[in-house]
Amino acid sequence: GELSGGHGELSAELLLEAKRMGLSDKTVARLCGKTPAEIEALREDFGIHRSYHFVDTCAGEFSAATPYFYASFGEIDEGGALDDPVVILSSGPNRIGQGLEFDTCCTWASRAYRAAGVKTIMVNSNPETVSTDFNISDRLYIEPLSIGDVKGILRKEGAKKIIVQLGGQTPLNMAEELEKWGAQIVGTPVSGINAAEDRGLFSALMKKLGLKQPRNLMAGSVEEIFAAVREIGYPILLRPSFVLGGRNMFIAYSDEELKKFMGRDFSVSREKPVLVDQFLEDAFEYDVDALCDGERVYIGGIMEHIEAAGIHSGDSACVFPAYKSPPGILREMVEATGRIALDIGVCGFINIQYAAKAGQLYIIEVNPRASRTVPFLSKASGVNLVSAAVGIWTGRNLAEQGLAPSGTLAVGECVCGWAVKEAMFSFDRFSDLDPILGPEMKSTGESIGTGASFGEAYSKAETAAGTALPVSGRVFVSVHEDDRETILPIVRDLESLGFHIAATRGTSDFLYEHGVFSEVILKIHEGHPNIIDHMRGGRIDLLINTPLGKYSQEEDSYMRVEAVKRKIPYTTTSSAAQAAVEGIRYLLRGELSVMPLKQMRG
Repeated sequence: GELSGGHGELSAELLLEAKRMGLSDKTVARLCGKTPAEIEALREDFGIHRSYHFVDTCAGEFSAATPYFYASFGEIDEGGALDDPVVILSSGPNRIGQGLEFDTCCTWASRAYRAAGVKTIMVNSNPETVSTDFNISDRLYIEPLSIGDVKGILRKEGAKKIIVQLGGQTPLNMAEELEKWGAQIVGTPVSGINAAEDRGLFSALMKKLGLKQPRNLMAGSVEEIFAAVREIGYPILLRPSFVLGGRNMFIAYSDEELKKFMGRDFSVSREKPVLVDQFLEDAFEYDVDALCDGERVYIGGIMEHIEAAGIHSGDSACVFPAYKSPPGILREMVEATGRIALDIGVCGFINIQYAAKAGQLYIIEVNPRASRTVPFLSKASGVNLVSAAVGIWTGRNLAEQGLAPSGTLAVGECVCGWAVKEAMFSFDRFSDLDPILGPEMKSTGESIGTGASFGEAYSKAETAAGTALPVSGRVFVSVHEDDRETILPIVRDLESLGFHIAATRGTSDFLYEHGVFSEVILKIHEGHPNIIDHMRGGRIDLLINTPLGKYSQEEDSYMRVEAVKRKIPYTTTSSAAQAAVEGIRYLLRGELSVMPLKQMRG
C-alpha cells in the first residue's frame, strides 16, 4: 500500500522490505511510478543487494558438500567468492524452442573449462537438467535467467567473464546490457552479435558482402509492414528481432491473414522492428554450424533439411552430410560461411541457415551462438564442437587444435556414414491439432539414426521418433499440382516396392495419364467413404500430402490430424517422401546393423 501510493521518496527500509517480499524491480517501479532503472539505481545507493545461501542438502546434519546457491535480500551472504571463474548462462526452463540441446552445450563447456583448470559457475533455474548436476560445475546458482539475477551473481563472485553463446537465445539477449554493466562477454563481441541479431544490421551486412537474401524490408510500424508487403508481394514471412524458437514468426498469404495475425499478441516499434521477408516457398533449406577463432573457420558440417524451407530448423528432420545437393551450392555455402564469420568477428560459434531455390543460394538467418544441432553434429562428426570452442576461448586457435591446420577454412565429415536427426512432437496430446509445420517451433524432442546408407539412417530415426515406416500396404497420395511431376517417380518407386497406390481424384488422374493406376479416394467434403473413413478402417499405411499455399494447408488439415491420431506415418514435402522411399528400401532388404557412436575429439 505504501509503495502504490506513489508519493515521496522510497526509504531504504521500505525498499528492502519490498525486495524481501519477492517484488521485482519492475514491480516496485510500477507501483511507485518509476522506471526499473531508477529502482536499481536506488538499491545501489542504499546498498541493497542479493545475498546468497547454500542449499542445505544434508538437513543440517553436517556441512553441505554441494555448492548450490539461492538468493534472498537482507540476509548474511555465504560461500565467499571463487578465484577468476567463468560464468556460464544456461537455457533455463525447458520449453519449446529452448531446452536440452542447449543444456548439453553448457554441460560440455563446463567440463572442458574445468579440465583446463578454470573454475566454472553455472546459472540455471531448472534443477532437472544435466548442467545442474552437482559434479558439472564448481558452483551452481539456481536463479532465473534475468539481468538483475545475473548481475547479482557477478557481484557476489567478483566475476567478469561470462559465456552467452551456449544457452540459446535468452542469454544472448542479455549480452549488451551485461557488457554495459561491466561484464566481459567471452567470445564474439556485442557488435558482432548485434550485426547478426538486429534485422536491419543483418540485411546491411549481406548487401555489403554481396550475398543473396530473400527480398526484405524493415518495418517499425504496422503501416510500414503493409507498405513493405505491397513492394515485396505475397507470400511473406515476418521475422522479429531477437526471437526464441521462431516465436511470433508468421507466414502470410493475404492481407486478411496478416491482419488476423497482428490482431493477436503482436508488437512492432522503432526499437524492435520486424523484417518483412519474401517467403521462398518450396525451397530447400540447410543448417551450418561453424567455429571461428578470428582468423580461421572450421565448419562442423552442412546439414540438409528434409522438409522444405519455411519450417523451423528445430522441427525439420535433417541429414548429415547433405543429401543429393548440387556441389556448387555446397561450395557457395562453405565460402559464404567463412566470409560472414570473419567479417562479423565471430569468436566461437556461428550458425547459418541457407535456402536454395532454382539454383540460387539465399542467406536466411545468422545466429552468433551455438545452435540446437551442435550436439547432433558433434556426435556425427566425431568432433566435440563445444570443447573446441572452449579451446578458442582459452587461447588455443583452430590450427593448434588440429581443426584447420592447412588454411583458413576447413569442413568436417560424418564419421558414421550417414546421420539423420528427426524431430519428435506431442501433437497426439492435443485434440484435433493440425501437425502442419511452419516458422514457429513445435517439437518437444529429437531422435538420431545413423547408418552406412541414407535409407538406413532415416529409417532408424523415424522408428526412434515413433513413426516406423511401413514395408507393405497402401500409400495415399494427395499433392499440389506443382508437385505432381516431382512425386511421380516416388510413386513409381513405391509401386515397384509392392505398395498399393491410392490418391485423390486430381492426383489419381495425373498418375493414370503417366501409367500408374491408383485407387480413387474421396476428400472429406466429397462424400463417403472418404479418406478419413479409410484411415479409421486401417486401410492407409503411409500418407503423402504436400500442401502448397495457405488454402491447401487448411483444406488438408483433417488428413494430417487423423494421421497423428492413428500413428500413420505422413510426409508433407516431396523431399520427405523421397526420404521415406529410401528408408523403406533399406527395411525391405532386412539388413540390420549396429553402429556405435565414435568417441568425440575434445
